[in-house]
Amino acid sequence: MDVNECVLSAGRVVLDMVEREWQPLSPGELEQRLDQAVEEILEVDLLAKLKSQPPAATVYVQLPRDQAESQQPQVQHTPASGSPPEGDPAESRERPETTDDAAVMHITDLLQSSKSRARMAGRARLSLSHTVLLSLTLLSERVSYRSVSRRFRLEKGNIHRIFFSFCECVNTLEERHIRWPDGQEAVEALFPLSSSLGKRQDPEEEGPGVPQVLGVLGYTCIPIRLPIGKHDVESTVPEVKRMKKEAHPDSWLHLELVCDLRGRFLHCRISKGSDQDRGGALRDKLQQHPELMPPGSCLVAQAGYPLTARILTPYTGSHGPREELFNRTLEAHLHILDQAVANLRARFQRLRYLYIGNYDRARAVVLTTCVLYNVFLDLGELVQGEAEKEDAMRKEEKGEEDDEGVRRRDAIAELLFKNLDSGSS
Repeated sequence: MDVNECVLSAGRVVLDMVEREWQPLSPGELEQRLDQAVEEILEVDLLAKLKSQPPAATVYVQLPRDQAESQQPQVQHTPASGSPPEGDPAESRERPETTDDAAVMHITDLLQSSKSRARMAGRARLSLSHTVLLSLTLLSERVSYRSVSRRFRLEKGNIHRIFFSFCECVNTLEERHIRWPDGQEAVEALFPLSSSLGKRQDPEEEGPGVPQVLGVLGYTCIPIRLPIGKHDVESTVPEVKRMKKEAHPDSWLHLELVCDLRGRFLHCRISKGSDQDRGGALRDKLQQHPELMPPGSCLVAQAGYPLTARILTPYTGSHGPREELFNRTLEAHLHILDQAVANLRARFQRLRYLYIGNYDRARAVVLTTCVLYNVFLDLGELVQGEAEKEDAMRKEEKGEEDDEGVRRRDAIAELLFKNLDSGSS
């Protein structure tokens, strides 16, 4: 390794250290911070003057007699001198047009009522609602810390710390907003595997091989910056292009999700790209706690996941018309998860690429978007994304298969095929 490669590697180490802690103030940011301190002093002085003045005068406007019957007398309040006008330019700069005030206030209330009482990090005074607004801006828009610094009039280092502190607080809401349904709630969340089978099934009878679906299981990949020690220092190809070409496993985060019919997340697991476990932890959990699945229900999963009596996966390799029909039936359900992931990426555009080399912080950001996705869904605020077609190579991935899962899948495929034949005849 020559001197240039050593310097490049050392520079990346320093960059990660700066990201973990805080970025020092540049001369421009220091001047900005001093201006903000002066503005705060002037604001305090202005508020003191306003408190010493008498209340605002009330002016009654007398309408002509011919208009008195059609309109009520208007009351106009004359603001005291020195009060800030509506639409303050500083406030308008801080609020992007895409931000919903109701959503900001709702998330603010959630954080205030949460068990986590940890104080938001940051060296400048910033209200919780503005912290939420700042963080949603960073998550929803592909903007740099510099542009957000100008918008909120804060130094970049402080924004960096405020944002990750916000993510840590939202992560404490995971169990409250990403949870597995139980009892009657789980029964009401079920939907038929096939519309034709769902109509023919007696609701009071558990027909063997005719399951109801509780959710859809699958995964997506979130690209991140390679951590220190994973870089190919001998290559001069730009980093993003090199990741797409070589696909280093740790240049991605593996996001495993289960969603219901509405696209709401019931389960979320985030791991490194090099983690080879595909649904194994969830499979073991369902085996140890069978009460999590209502009787006669199942999960529909992408190819590559383990096939069990509770998790149904498509057939892979060459197969006949019976298996093709079964796969087409599953694809209709798998599209639910594909659309939910597309909506997640459309709402939080920063997920297109996380320029974060620290795994724990990257994981915290991704988990924050999943929690907030369910929050926005509950509020009825859905950003529609365009679902991507599943990679052909992923369709051919084969996971583990147990005997009970193979028998149940074959029985369902046979039932679907017989139902098709009887319907056509």
